Amino acid sequence: MPNPDLLKHSKQFEKKIIQLHDGIWSAVGFAASNVHMIEGDDSLTIVDTTESTKAAENILKEFRKISQKPIGRIIYTHSHRDHISGASIFAEKPKISIIASETFKSDLIDLDTSAISPNKSLERRTLAQFGIGLESSDRVSLGCGPGDRPMEGLGAGYLKPNKWISSNSEIDLDGITAKLILAPGETEDHLVIWLPNTKILFSGDNWYHAFPNLYAIRGTPYRDFQIWADSLATLANLKPNIMAPGHTMPVFGQEKIHDVLKSTREAILYVIKYTSDGMNHGKSIDDICASINLPKNLKTKPWLGEYYGKLTWAARA
Repeated sequence: MPNPDLLKHSKQFEKKIIQLHDGIWSAVGFAASNVHMIEGDDSLTIVDTTESTKAAENILKEFRKISQKPIGRIIYTHSHRDHISGASIFAEKPKISIIASETFKSDLIDLDTSAISPNKSLERRTLAQFGIGLESSDRVSLGCGPGDRPMEGLGAGYLKPNKWISSNSEIDLDGITAKLILAPGETEDHLVIWLPNTKILFSGDNWYHAFPNLYAIRGTPYRDFQIWADSLATLANLKPNIMAPGHTMPVFGQEKIHDVLKSTREAILYVIKYTSDGMNHGKSIDDICASINLPKNLKTKPWLGEYYGKLTWAARA
C-alpha cells in the first residue's frame, strides 16, 4: 500500500495545462519536468523541453490546441537531461535559437569517455534513483514528477544551445520583455527567466515543492549549498506574483512565493550550520545524520517534505 503522504504529494504533478497569465502556460505532469510556453506577437517561446521526445510530442499537441504560432526560440533553464531532451520536437524550423547559460554543462551528457570515471555506476544509480524499470504501480512518483510517464525517446531529442548568456541580460521574446538571470543552485549553469511586466518567474530547479535535492543520491558533483541559498534570496527579492518551477505546480501570490523561497533558503542554511557545528564539535557524520531534523518552524512546511531531497544526504555531502 503506497504511503498516503506520497500519494497526496503526487497531486503536485497531476497532468494538466495551467494558464499562468494571458499568453503564458505551463505543462505539468506530462513528464518528470515541466515545460512552459510564452506567446509573443508572432511566435512562441518554449522554456525547457522535458526528458523524452514522446513527452515533448504530447505537450506540443496540447500547446497546439492553444496557439498555432511558430516556435521562435527555446530557453534551457539548466542542463539536466530531464529539461533538454525534447528540444528536437519543439524545434520545428531549422536554426532555431536555443538559449542557455554560458556555463551550460551537464553531468549526464558530453562526458569525456577517455577520462577515468565511474560512468557505468552513475548510469545504474540514476536508474535506481528514478525507479526506471519498475512497473508503474510500484513507482508512485519520482518525488518531483510522476512515475507513470512516457519513456520513448528518453534523452533522444537534445539539441545543443547556440546562444550563450554570460551575464544577466534583457531579451525580447517577440514583444514580451524578459530578463535572463544567472542563478546557480541545483546546477552551476542555472538560468531563470523573469517577466517584469507580469511579475512571472520561471525558476528552473532552484525551487520545487519538495525538500531540495542538495545532493543527488545517484552521485553527482558537489552542489554548492551556500550559492543555492544566495540564489533563492535573489529570486525572493524579485517579488514575483507567479512562480513556475521546473517541477511541481506553479505557485501563485507574492506572499506565498516569498514564504516558500525564504523558508527553503532557511532550510538549506540550517543544514549547513547543523552539519558544520557538529563536525566542529567532533561528531561523526553518522551521529550528525542520526540527529538532524528541521526546526519546528520549517518542519511543518509542506514544500519541505523529504520527497525528493533528504537532509541526511545533504549532511553527508
